[in-house]
Amino acid sequence: MKFCNNGVQIMNKQVINKLKLFLTGLEQRYRDNIDFFKKISFKFKSGNKEFTGNILADKNTLNLKFNTDTQKINIEQLSQKISQYAKDYDNLELTYEERGSTIIIEADHKNVKMKTKDAKKEIDMGKKHHDTPKVSNRDYYIKVGQADELLKEIGILGANNKVKNDMIRKYNQIDHFVELIDDTIKALLEKHESITVLDCGCGKSYLLFVLNYYIREVLKKPCYFIGLDYSESVIEASKKTASNLGYKNMEFKAIDIKNYKAKRNVHLLISLHACNTATDEAIGLAVNNNVEAIAAVPCCQQEILSQYSFKSFNSIIKHGVLKMRMADVLTDGIRAVLLEAMGYKVSVVEYVSPVDTPKNLMIRGYKIQNKNNKILEDYKNLKKMLNIEPTLEKLILF
Repeated sequence: MKFCNNGVQIMNKQVINKLKLFLTGLEQRYRDNIDFFKKISFKFKSGNKEFTGNILADKNTLNLKFNTDTQKINIEQLSQKISQYAKDYDNLELTYEERGSTIIIEADHKNVKMKTKDAKKEIDMGKKHHDTPKVSNRDYYIKVGQADELLKEIGILGANNKVKNDMIRKYNQIDHFVELIDDTIKALLEKHESITVLDCGCGKSYLLFVLNYYIREVLKKPCYFIGLDYSESVIEASKKTASNLGYKNMEFKAIDIKNYKAKRNVHLLISLHACNTATDEAIGLAVNNNVEAIAAVPCCQQEILSQYSFKSFNSIIKHGVLKMRMADVLTDGIRAVLLEAMGYKVSVVEYVSPVDTPKNLMIRGYKIQNKNNKILEDYKNLKKMLNIEPTLEKLILF
């Protein structure tokens, strides 16, 4: 047995070897989940005295700080460094934090133990989160009390941990978006170890941040996100938000959707309220890049309105408002038919209540087969009957 100066028994060789084994496992976890790593903190004890340190990420290296010493290390040195320190102490508590999970290693002269816990479930019970106004009767996917860091950063939650009154509608909308594509996300994750989500016309990227949180920290699956928008200012704002949240598994590009070429496999494409033919550009990008799933909420369907004619409906569409509403239905209907022709299983559902916005339809598509020539022929007949030339057809590489 070995004792330190104060007579307390220190960790023996058997314990140190077991500690090394656990730390080697953490090294591999870091390599596998490098985009989700947050920090390592540790505390050694010698009798009643405590000695603390931490390891923080600095680009491709790690900064290890212990007592007054700071040094750069790579992850392969973790087990060596910590176990070397441990030889002089009687107790260690090491906490490894990544997004959504925490791993704790505890060691003393008798044994080494490791436990995991869901970091997002560690809610301070002293905070009365149940006092948050119930903004809806539905069960939320992005819950106040668990996703507070995210919800505060994107402006949904106030400093009092309550949803801001003027953001209740926004909160409901983004959470309902997750609900509507939840089955799609889970189906993709059954097929792929990690999925990539592309947002066309991302704006401030609220949906991407929420999906990032949901997939990584709720479902606990690897994921990657790409946001596209032509506005430099909103792309810079999205980059800043990602940095503030520590979301490293994201990239943002200021680019016209038509000019974007995917450099990695994209599994899910989303598009919220892209105006007029911008929705067609997003759908076309998805089809041409073999994206498996699509969720698009169109806006401002103007193109077909200026084109279509149907003699049998003249007595109805002579009324401007009815012609406009018919154009909206025809535009999204044509998109659905073309997606089916390209092998997607398609559903059209209400995204939000029409009281919130009349642009409230979501087109969902999931690739199940190759091109369907019969449906493509039906589309051609429909196009001829309505006297239209939809942009989406021109964008798809048949």
